[in-house]
Amino acid sequence: MATPHIEVNDKNKFAKTVLMPGDPLRAEYIAKTYLTDVEKINNVRNMFGFTGYYKGKKVTVMGSGMGMPSIGIYSYELFDIYGVENIIRIGSCGSYMERAKVYDVILATQAYSESSYAKVAFGYPENIMDSNKELFAEIKASAQKLNYPIIEDIIHSSDVFYRTNGNVFEDVVEKYGCVGVEMESFALFANAKKLGKRAACLLTVSDSLVTHEVTTSEERQTSFNKMMEIALETAANL
Repeated sequence: MATPHIEVNDKNKFAKTVLMPGDPLRAEYIAKTYLTDVEKINNVRNMFGFTGYYKGKKVTVMGSGMGMPSIGIYSYELFDIYGVENIIRIGSCGSYMERAKVYDVILATQAYSESSYAKVAFGYPENIMDSNKELFAEIKASAQKLNYPIIEDIIHSSDVFYRTNGNVFEDVVEKYGCVGVEMESFALFANAKKLGKRAACLLTVSDSLVTHEVTTSEERQTSFNKMMEIALETAANL
């Protein structure tokens, strides 16, 4: 049962719903702050995974690492080998639009990408992948219940963090209307589509390409509480 990336031998160690921040230290923060009866279940490559309970419901939180190849591996194994049904990515993003301000929460409707991930892995030719509609609706309802405002829009999943070629506002924002940029959701959505599972993505704006505001690494690790609480409330209701 264990893989080269996840040391768990018993799939029952995982909840049916997994919250996946990119940063394993954010996973640790969520587990210690919000979950009870917590068990650390993965330590391979320091990609920490924890299972505990939130409002009496079993929940797993585990890091995904940075980029589509990394989340592609972890989410595929969770879905295919460990029987996970729902993965909610909870990450940070850069804003492409003034209306998406630092600390705002975005619920991705779709993910656009120039990445070849979906085509190479599964033969999918499309460059836009959808969030699961049912899971999206559950997350939206949880945000409304908590009275936390969210932005619902398409996001850009990029393979590149440092870009000097072309103009992203012309190539991506004007053409596809993407509200912000991150690096994982396109692959996660493609895996879910292939395996008949459910995936969604919640993002907190950590910096703005418009106003040039930024958050610190510590703030990104520990201060995105609204996004975390929306995801946890959703997991408790599934």
